[in-house]
Amino acid sequence: MTLVRSLLVAALALAVPFAARAAGGHDSVGCGGCHSIHTAKGKIIFAVTPNTKALDPKTKQPYSGTTALCLACHADSKDGGQGYAPVSGHMSHPYGVGNVNPKVAKVPAELLRDGRFECIGCHDPHPSNPNYKYLRVDTAKGQQMDAFCGVCHPGKADAATVKQAALFTSMDESGAKRAAAPAPAPAKK
Repeated sequence: MTLVRSLLVAALALAVPFAARAAGGHDSVGCGGCHSIHTAKGKIIFAVTPNTKALDPKTKQPYSGTTALCLACHADSKDGGQGYAPVSGHMSHPYGVGNVNPKVAKVPAELLRDGRFECIGCHDPHPSNPNYKYLRVDTAKGQQMDAFCGVCHPGKADAATVKQAALFTSMDESGAKRAAAPAPAPAKK
């Protein structure tokens, strides 16, 4: 009986680090889940084939850029994705946007990719990002979303909260630091 108990304790001790890692979304796939040097699909070192089946609901055209890469996994299978935590252009924040309406949002240039608002404008999917849902701003595990949303929508958030919002970037794997200054609040009329 003690041998069985000892084996069970040993198995649990070995399983805990793997279970914790598996619970972290992108943590469980590592770099090779998205990146590849030898089997890259396109001009940049991505192992993922961009999703050309998911269509932008406004333009009825396939998404492009990093949004198409994200949708390779995060679109429903009927839309050409793998169905991992699927997002919908109808039921989530807009993504893959070419022209951001300045009356709606003031997106810092550092959050745009080739002038477009892509998934990575809000999310940094690298496992070194400790934030809730891989957001670029620490939201205290989702409890302070106003700090995050206020980066681009300052008129909708408390000015002090927006001023403190530090964007996270792990593109250089150096840890949390401010990547862009929050947009100024619009003048009151």
